[in-house]
Amino acid sequence: MKRFFIFFLLILFALLGIIGLWYWQSNIYSKEVLKLEIISQEFVESGEEIEYLVKLKNNGKVRLENPELIFQAPDHSILEESSNLRTLPTARTSNTSHSLRITQKIEDIYPGEERTYHFHVRLFGRENESLIAQVWLSYQPKNLKARFESKTTFTSRIKFVPLTFEFDLPSKVERDEGIEFSLNYFSNFDYVLENLRVKIEYPAGFEFQSSYPQTLDETEYSLPSLTQASGGRIQIKGKINGGEAEEKIFRAQLGMIRNGDFWLLKETTQTVKLVEPSLYVSSLINNSQNYTAAPGDLLHYEIFFKNIGKTPIQEKFLFAKLEGKFFDFDSLKSEKGEIGKGDDTILWDWKNVPNLRFLDVDEEGKVEFWVKLKEDITSHTKNQTLKIEVNLAGIKKVIETKINSQVMLTQKIYREQEIFENSGSLPPKVGETTEYVVLWQVKNSWNDLNNVKIKSILAKNVRPTGKIFPEEAKFTFDSESREVIWNIGEVEAFQGFDNTPLTLAFQIEFKPSLTQEGDTPDLIGEAELKGVDSFTQEIIEKEVPPVSTALPDDETVSPEEGIVGE
Repeated sequence: MKRFFIFFLLILFALLGIIGLWYWQSNIYSKEVLKLEIISQEFVESGEEIEYLVKLKNNGKVRLENPELIFQAPDHSILEESSNLRTLPTARTSNTSHSLRITQKIEDIYPGEERTYHFHVRLFGRENESLIAQVWLSYQPKNLKARFESKTTFTSRIKFVPLTFEFDLPSKVERDEGIEFSLNYFSNFDYVLENLRVKIEYPAGFEFQSSYPQTLDETEYSLPSLTQASGGRIQIKGKINGGEAEEKIFRAQLGMIRNGDFWLLKETTQTVKLVEPSLYVSSLINNSQNYTAAPGDLLHYEIFFKNIGKTPIQEKFLFAKLEGKFFDFDSLKSEKGEIGKGDDTILWDWKNVPNLRFLDVDEEGKVEFWVKLKEDITSHTKNQTLKIEVNLAGIKKVIETKINSQVMLTQKIYREQEIFENSGSLPPKVGETTEYVVLWQVKNSWNDLNNVKIKSILAKNVRPTGKIFPEEAKFTFDSESREVIWNIGEVEAFQGFDNTPLTLAFQIEFKPSLTQEGDTPDLIGEAELKGVDSFTQEIIEKEVPPVSTALPDDETVSPEEGIVGE
């Protein structure tokens, strides 16, 4: 009996174990029953907007409750506003303009149910860079307290960057010589690139001197926004030192600053080899090594070349290319150089120039040419420079000449005008006072000016009344010397050329004497403008003639009304 009872208990425990195992197995849940995947483009173009399709399917037999979906866009991308969870438009979405992540609670997922969510992302990156999108889905299977999470990723690779970015550097440069090069860029993105930066890594031995545009810290540049099919260049001047045949590597990167991060789009490198100089090239302009030009000048260029190598130089050509809208190419002349009509290049052939045919060690040769600058030039570029690029036996030299700003000064006197009300008779009469208004106007071209002043001398029996416009103008009058001065100070480039000229109006009164009867005496003498060109550091001077009572600029005054009467 006892044995039977023990056997019965064993059978009972076995049955309970089987029932418990069945119950546990029927309630266990595997997250593998949730299928989660991302479908998108494997290869993309940098700057391209692509769509990520996030698909999920409940392959289980229980409802998935309280699900939350998280989509993480790749680094260096912009999550577009069009991205949303379209199957549940009323659900709460957590997203900011600077975030790459969308977190959203979605409706319960029933057994066998499939859903698709759409996310639009614009991807940026350098060529061959891999960008990874991620998605997570957390949920609770029905009747279970535990939360499960499924995760998947999708990788896209940048196959092409529609951006040209390259150095324009010579392959060989003489040791210890100046070097001028550019970094050219061109965008073909169908998207406006903003907050662009260029970072340059110079080789050892490179000494930075200047650049255009100006650098942020000699190695970094801020570029303007680029629309499709737009570009530009960075021009850099420096000096490079090193050993003979040493190779110097220049490196540069172009990218965008987004949320404080640098997104690299393109990078480029170029190698320059240092060579021992064999020629020394120098120049004079109008017998000066540091000539500063002005519109209308006739320039006499002398280009000297000396053999500083160890062997004679034979049968070489010399080229000179003129760059700039200021040159009057029709005036270009050279005795032994070949010039085409209206051409901007001169060629000296060794057949016509003995020193190019054979130049022994330590010997020097010379070629020369003449060219005139235009009188009137319309330019919207600041700090203008003439450039002559000389090329002899692979040796390049750039001859630069700064151009003084072109300044215009006018001095006019009016009886009828809208600034002040004048009184007194016309024509002016002996012993009686007649009032006029003097108008000074200044126009400036392509360089900033400083320390600008205009001076003149008021004629006999003329003095200012004290009425000045604008009132804040720095205007002075010395009653002993009769000198009037307008201290302008700084004058910006293009002041008056693109907008209203700088103007000063001041009222004067004239009380003619008996000796002036029957004449048209001067009211004011020559006016002289002086200032310093901030770019060339040259003194700028301009003079205009005196103005008499005939008032040649006032059409309301007849010649007879300018003659002093009784």
